[in-house]
Amino acid sequence: MNKQDANIAVVGAGLSGLTTAFYLKKHGFRVHVYEKADRAGGVIKTTHEEGFVFESGPNTGSMSRVEAAELFEDLGDDCILETADESAKARWIWLNGKWCVIPSGLLGGITTPLFSFSDKLRLLGEPFRKRGSNPDETIAELVRRRMGKTFLRNAVDPFISGVYSGDPEKLVTRFALPKLYALEQEYGSFIKGGIKKAKEPKTERDKKATKDVFSAEGGLENLIKALAKHIGEENITLGCNPVFEKDKNSNSYKFEDESYTHVISTVGAYAIQNVFPFLPKQKAQQIDKMKYAKVTQVTLGFKQWKGIPIKSFGGLVPSAEKRDVLGILFLSSFLKQRAPKGGALLSVFLGGVRRPELFELNDDELLKIVEREVKDMMQLETFDPDVCRIFRYEHAIPQYSFESEQKLAAIVELQNEFPGLVLAGNIRDGIGMADRIRQGRLTADKLAEEI
Repeated sequence: MNKQDANIAVVGAGLSGLTTAFYLKKHGFRVHVYEKADRAGGVIKTTHEEGFVFESGPNTGSMSRVEAAELFEDLGDDCILETADESAKARWIWLNGKWCVIPSGLLGGITTPLFSFSDKLRLLGEPFRKRGSNPDETIAELVRRRMGKTFLRNAVDPFISGVYSGDPEKLVTRFALPKLYALEQEYGSFIKGGIKKAKEPKTERDKKATKDVFSAEGGLENLIKALAKHIGEENITLGCNPVFEKDKNSNSYKFEDESYTHVISTVGAYAIQNVFPFLPKQKAQQIDKMKYAKVTQVTLGFKQWKGIPIKSFGGLVPSAEKRDVLGILFLSSFLKQRAPKGGALLSVFLGGVRRPELFELNDDELLKIVEREVKDMMQLETFDPDVCRIFRYEHAIPQYSFESEQKLAAIVELQNEFPGLVLAGNIRDGIGMADRIRQGRLTADKLAEEI
């Protein structure tokens, strides 16, 4: 088969699907994207309202993959990368009724109230501890073993709430935080591994993975619009529910009157059996077992901010603090033109794996909680936001927990059984925006090599 004979369908017009289609087009393939919603972008959507610019999906990404930087380069002037203001890079943790800054240096690490004296001493011995032998060790088990209980309680637990809206007691390290797992397995220690990796020579391409927090100028929807423009609107069908059939006489897949040599799925685990009813049920159910965190995001815009100074990226809340929010992002502190001068734009997150019942609350009940929490935590005398919007995500973030190994094995088996079918999206390879971009790029590059 050559490129002219290949006809590729991509299911899902979120970031994963659009990135895949964009690079397939760059490789010269015929490609068509199918999306059940009436707009491209998945949960990525930017709103401009009363001088505020806010997202109803992911607010930012981390430039942890070179492919993310290169995507912005490839899009050129159609989408301009925006990185977070360095002056607001501080992260806060809620502890004992107030915000504490996460330490970034040795002195801060010694004096911070976030960690007990015994765990600070314990950290000195981290490079000399044995590497773990349990491949299914959870994040909580790993951190307790290598760093201590207060590091888990006041650093890792809120970090996992911020990234996964999940429970570190249930997420398996090698799937949920593979880079952390690899540090111990390859170097025997987080500290030794971090030092050695920092000393390793980097190519100019490697240096693009700066780990900076990023968005797009004017909002992340501009990234979606740029991808759609390059793919071509004629190659994207919105508002449809594709159900593919397997042609018994060839390795092709049909939807309506079109036949495809390859189909790349980026849909959620819960939708795979509906889109591909020909898949063996037992194997497909191994993917469907993956759990998702239910998350509610409440966006608050204040034209005049009267709370505490918020020159910070945001604050996270350890589950042991028993608050009703997972964390608060201070978007106007580190992204340009997100709020009027003197104002503030906040995103408050609730629910997650530990508090799914909050997702079921009606708007009035939810806003009472947000008002109480924000007034107390941000020291507001009154709660009178000029903009208040509620966004609910039933399938917000996939949880890479104990069933992950069976899920990944099922994906490999199904792709081997059905040549030309690729099961991608956030069911594997990471949940961050950079992970989604990288997967899309690598999927397209692999097909270009194989065909």
